[in-house]
Amino acid sequence: MSRDLPRAKKALGQNFLVDPNLQRRIVEALEPAAGDEVLEIGPGPGALTRHLVPRVRRLVLVELDRELARRLREEFRDDPRVEVVEGDILGVRLEDVSADPASLKVIGNIPYNITTPILFSLLERRPRPREIVLMVQREVAERIVAAPGSKTYGALAVGVQTVAAAERVLNVPRHVFRPKPEVESAVVRIVPFSPPPLSPGEEDAVRALTRAAFGQRRKQFQRILRDAYGLSPEQVAALEERTGYDLRDRPETFSPERFVRLARALLPDPPRPAGAAAPG
Repeated sequence: MSRDLPRAKKALGQNFLVDPNLQRRIVEALEPAAGDEVLEIGPGPGALTRHLVPRVRRLVLVELDRELARRLREEFRDDPRVEVVEGDILGVRLEDVSADPASLKVIGNIPYNITTPILFSLLERRPRPREIVLMVQREVAERIVAAPGSKTYGALAVGVQTVAAAERVLNVPRHVFRPKPEVESAVVRIVPFSPPPLSPGEEDAVRALTRAAFGQRRKQFQRILRDAYGLSPEQVAALEERTGYDLRDRPETFSPERFVRLARALLPDPPRPAGAAAPG
């Protein structure tokens, strides 16, 4: 089959990575091993795919573009390790493509206009994949790995960092794509915590608090809690005493760990450490 680059479809946010060296470096970030099962999001013409195929036990390719899916099926029709799923990754359940989703590794050069929905479709589920390596817009990568107090720190950083370790592993310049995108790119590696440190209910509570907090990020936390949770000044004071936090601070100064502790304190029946006795 010809490996001529297909025409990119703007409507699907397609920009094809054409630099073989960077293709290899992105695949290396996933640390593929012979026993691995890997899901690749948006393989396109197969730039990363061809580096992955000889190194893993099984490779599932999820491609929305019908023509590209057809080309991939044709190229790998004689390789039992490769399965092509034609469809939108947001509609694909990991349980439907893997017998052990918790051991699945995920990699992809994803459309930048739906980066956040794709990322949280992977992180707001149980079980989560073992490891996720994604190429995203560089500005989004900075927001994912941002530290408290930085200009880029916000809801995205808290949402990711409360459930996973995240790092930027590689910057990718514009000129290695066809067509050349208008923005710079970066590769992030996200490794979900295992076992998950939060219950599903706690994760919901953290997400609700994060949305409320960064929807009013210029306000002090005490005002946000009064507005969003209907707390009285006395209840806010009790919450400060209980957590040890100064709730006159703004949300962008709170670490992900502080968001977790504050969200737990806001639950109707805050969870107790394992083995702790219930109050009499």
